[in-house]
Amino acid sequence: MKLHGLQKMTLLDFPGRVACTVFLGGCDFRCPFCHNFELIDGTAAPMMDEEELLRFLRSRQGLLEGVAITGGEPCLHKDLPELMRAIRAEGYAVKLDTNGYHPAMLESILKEGLVEYVAMDVKNSPAKYALTCGVETIDMDMIKESISLLMHGSTAFEFRTTVIDELHEEADFEEIGALIAGAPRYFLQRFTDRESVPYGNLSAPTFDKMYRCAEVAKKFVENTQLRGVE
Repeated sequence: MKLHGLQKMTLLDFPGRVACTVFLGGCDFRCPFCHNFELIDGTAAPMMDEEELLRFLRSRQGLLEGVAITGGEPCLHKDLPELMRAIRAEGYAVKLDTNGYHPAMLESILKEGLVEYVAMDVKNSPAKYALTCGVETIDMDMIKESISLLMHGSTAFEFRTTVIDELHEEADFEEIGALIAGAPRYFLQRFTDRESVPYGNLSAPTFDKMYRCAEVAKKFVENTQLRGVE
């Protein structure tokens, strides 16, 4: 497998573990607020292959504890489980970031016990899901199936939503909350603009709006937390 990026150390991407982050290319969404759009539109060239990653991991034995796999959308790659097995064989825990649109792949990974943690993006309320993903239509049944797999499984996980002022209102979190009611944890991440974001005219919500949206979500997920509001 070709890998499009490597962050050699992170204390943030894998809860409770010192980790590195591996970036895979390609995604079936075109979210207008994406920070990694060069991984989606094909402009980023691969920087290493699987064997080079494994050599790096062997050189970091005792320093790193886990590998976070993100993208793009990792579950697009049919050989993702093979990559996870190889990483685990080196003694590392694995975390997966996913958009939740590939429940069959997610189910396979969960059943085989290939990950210790999953972070799934829940983009918006159902009526605004396709708009937020930058696509014409969305099959919400796929999203709901992935939510159910995580909710009824034994793997640690989180749901998270990047909150954009132009795309989210408080009422959206009533509907999002209904989708994930009873989840163990839910994070609202405040959007930040960067040069890599593909479209302009998007802005971060005020801190007050973030807190108000979180209060709505807490009616459904008690452990709702904010990111990016420090």
